[in-house]
Amino acid sequence: MSPISRNLTRLTLVSLLVAAPLVPTPALAKFAPNATAGELVDSTAWTRADPKMDRFVANLMAKMTLDEKIGQLTLLTSNWESTGPTMRDSYKEDIRKGRVGAIFNAYTAKYTTELQRLAVEETRLKIPLLFGYDVIHGHRTIFPISLGEAASWDLQAIEKAARISALEASAEGIHWTFAPMVDIARDPRWGRISEGSGEDVYLGSLIAKARVRGYQGSDLSRPDTILATAKHFAAYGAAQAGRDYHTVDISERTLRDVYLPPFKAAVDAGAATFMTSFNEVDGVPASGSRYLLTDVLRHKWGFKGFVVTDYTSINEMVPHGYSADLKQAGEQAINAGVDMDMQGAVYMENLAKSVADGKVDVARIDAAVKAILEMKYRLGLFDDPYRYADEAREKATLYKPEFLEAARDVARRSMVLLKNKDNTLPLAASAKSIAVIGPLGNSKEDMIGSWAAGGDRRTRPVTVLEGLQARAPKGVSVAYTKGAGYNFDDAGKAEGFAEALALAEKSDVIIAAMGEHWNMTGEAASRTSLDLPGNQQALLEELKKVGKPIVLVLMSGRPNSIGWAEENVDAILHAWYPGTQGGHAIADVLFGDYNPSGKLPVTFPRNVGQVPIHYDMKNTGRPIELGAPGAKYVSRYLNTPNSPLYPFGYGLSYTSFTYSPVTLSKASIRPGEPLTATVTVTNSGKRDGEEVVQLYVRDLVGSVTRPVKELKGFQKVMLRKGEKRTLRFTLTDADLAFTRQDMSWGSEPGKYKLWIGPSSAEGSETEFELTQ
Repeated sequence: MSPISRNLTRLTLVSLLVAAPLVPTPALAKFAPNATAGELVDSTAWTRADPKMDRFVANLMAKMTLDEKIGQLTLLTSNWESTGPTMRDSYKEDIRKGRVGAIFNAYTAKYTTELQRLAVEETRLKIPLLFGYDVIHGHRTIFPISLGEAASWDLQAIEKAARISALEASAEGIHWTFAPMVDIARDPRWGRISEGSGEDVYLGSLIAKARVRGYQGSDLSRPDTILATAKHFAAYGAAQAGRDYHTVDISERTLRDVYLPPFKAAVDAGAATFMTSFNEVDGVPASGSRYLLTDVLRHKWGFKGFVVTDYTSINEMVPHGYSADLKQAGEQAINAGVDMDMQGAVYMENLAKSVADGKVDVARIDAAVKAILEMKYRLGLFDDPYRYADEAREKATLYKPEFLEAARDVARRSMVLLKNKDNTLPLAASAKSIAVIGPLGNSKEDMIGSWAAGGDRRTRPVTVLEGLQARAPKGVSVAYTKGAGYNFDDAGKAEGFAEALALAEKSDVIIAAMGEHWNMTGEAASRTSLDLPGNQQALLEELKKVGKPIVLVLMSGRPNSIGWAEENVDAILHAWYPGTQGGHAIADVLFGDYNPSGKLPVTFPRNVGQVPIHYDMKNTGRPIELGAPGAKYVSRYLNTPNSPLYPFGYGLSYTSFTYSPVTLSKASIRPGEPLTATVTVTNSGKRDGEEVVQLYVRDLVGSVTRPVKELKGFQKVMLRKGEKRTLRFTLTDADLAFTRQDMSWGSEPGKYKLWIGPSSAEGSETEFELTQ
């Protein structure tokens, strides 16, 4: 593979700009039709002034009745599939009456053509529909779940996965994806942690930009691009107790410093749309928050696209206790800044009356309609409403061999090697019989995880068993038995254990394919335990007694508490839900055809009692470091260390890397001056491999307390065995900015620690000072 060596440290939380070009890898470079190799895609081009569009939209709006305008603000689902609790079955009749301007959960060129024809041939103004869908981590060709992609720390790979997703989705008539999800998530009980990029603001912001670029490209008028949606605005990942849809209660400072920056990054990258979150922020449901949707998003950040709600979230302001009825909810939402109502039909049924009652100004409706029509114009739908619905392109595009190759490549890049005792992996040539045991060993449906869009769960995914059988050298047998169950009601059962133990006894190595059923993560999939569900743990303990090497291949969409496995099995590979080509990718890693390079984008707790736990927490006045071992009056648990099972940024390789001490270009800097940190990294092992070199900073004293560490840069580099490379990271005071005590944004003079290392828990340390 070509080296991926890019300095990504020149990102500030003010501008959130990526400083260096992307260097394509061979497997992925061919999917950049909007840019030449080494160029960043400019996905903000649509924000530039277009007088011709302005005239067209103004002329069209002058012809529209109030009801037709409200129709453009209404998004309904088709009956193709359901992604929420309610359905409105009259959507086709609503289209004919001009009461709906957008449809979601509808795809294929044939079906979208059928629905589009209703809008452009049977309505007065012939305004085309906008088709949206949850294309989260692939459309037909499914890539690893989003959290898994984030574990690659490979922005090039992530951007190209989104690009391929856009190519396939657009070929099936889709104009718009409800992605990327950029919520920072620090509670693994929350099922939707699987849909985002993990716990870190810096990494999450860079990934948000990469995904927006991948979906939207540099020219929205191309029929192979789709609109991106930054969701869920805002702070959805902070749901109390990790329970989906639950209350969020955080400080204004935490909102600004942690949860808003990835959304600002999405705006800077040109995200065309935003989606509101289900939760409340400071007591106000997000779909009714003028502070979020108007003051911050539009006035402060200059967002020029349109805002859509999540599924029926306007309706849900009534049970929230914020709205007396749906009419008031609609008034609060439109006046707050919500342009489009998803599925709830609140605008459709109530907005005209609200205008008549003087509760909503027509000018506000006009602004929303204008933003939506502009997007349809930019997509070229007024020139050709059927331009995305091309059956020949659809047939030629889906599941292209090069797409499957890319999915396999991204999948193996996403995998994180958590343990590898005595070099158990790669599998030894002496292993002539391999036992695959566990409920995820031969389960096609589980390979692609939740939110798998149009992915085929039944026939397309390559399972662990199939991947190993396809790759195993001649003369090596690969046999399978399920052994255990992963459903909650399997706990306490021993059905299948005897067959599993018998297979283990006659095999040289055991591949325990365990984890969570795919629908245990994602929306409405919160858990109060992070343990392996069902009776998997019990089987794992019985397999240990057989005395054969055990490799745990873990598939899930969240951090799991696998402390027993860390202590007792020989190797652990976290494969997330790796996608359509997942089985082949797992085999590539297990047999050593690919050297794992993934790093955790989220902290793994020892048990659920440590949650929430993340690497950039703050110290207390009595940190454990102040006390002698076993000291009582310090911040600690009685029965568990404070440290996580695996820290943020952690991941092993089949080779080893050594780091030189960090050197700085100067001991102190003034505002605006650059500071260069230099480290030499050597591949000191016996294999070629990639390493994610990470830079962290700590502000030692601030006007408000500061995190013990913050990621401020990383470089992913390929090093041949024995090769060394000197890497440089550049920081300025802007990279040290935060929300200060007076709520202003900026840095403060003082002393700082700086680390460069392989994870948030390791590294060579030095100090510098920021002066006035």
